[in-house]
Amino acid sequence: MAGLSELELLQRRVVACTRCPRLVRYLEKVAREKRRMYRDETYWGKPLESFGDPNAELLILGLAPAAHGGNRTGRMFTGDRSGDFLYRALYEAGFANQAESRRRDDGLKLTECYITAALRCAPPKNKPLPGELRHCQPYLEEELRLLREVRAVLALGRIAFDAYLRLVYTGRAGRDAVAEGLPPRSSLMFGHGVSYALPGGLPRVFASYHPSQQNTQTGKLTPAMMRKVFSDIRRFLELGNRESGCRGQSTSR
Repeated sequence: MAGLSELELLQRRVVACTRCPRLVRYLEKVAREKRRMYRDETYWGKPLESFGDPNAELLILGLAPAAHGGNRTGRMFTGDRSGDFLYRALYEAGFANQAESRRRDDGLKLTECYITAALRCAPPKNKPLPGELRHCQPYLEEELRLLREVRAVLALGRIAFDAYLRLVYTGRAGRDAVAEGLPPRSSLMFGHGVSYALPGGLPRVFASYHPSQQNTQTGKLTPAMMRKVFSDIRRFLELGNRESGCRGQSTSR
């Protein structure tokens, strides 16, 4: 469509996707049988677009929309407890202009940050099937190609972490990096707060526990733990920017 960027056209394709019949049926069911507290709302009930700053240096990769959160509001991590936790941390780290995200049109803006997910549809019981994740992988691969400034990827939870590394090791970027010393996949273990440098110009991958209500209410993931992850990412990005600036100055002399 005239006037739309490649990234915007990609999101149009995502929203129109019907590759996974099980998920299509589930989204239709949830949109029909609404949670009582949202019975007067019109559910989005479709695959979710990614969103954020097209010049982002940080890409956040979640698992999937919540059935009565993003799937209801039409924006990732919006309208549920996971979003409350995540956007507060993003605001404190300077990646978001506000600490809450209630509606698709509430004025939330991300700076230097872009949010996507391993799966764009809410899965039954929050458990995607392997084939459904594979169907969504090309969209993530295309996003990474179009988001040319990304230098850090934050995977929220083990499934997102595995989905990103599956892309690295099987996608075009991974094939290019193999020749430059991509380490054995088994050496990259998931854990909260870990990060790994990857060869071939690939972004550094950071990992965090998912900000699910189960994790945040039990104390498995605390605000301090989340702040530390974003502090590490900020430090990494700022160090890289300073080094780039120094290299640029020395070259210009």
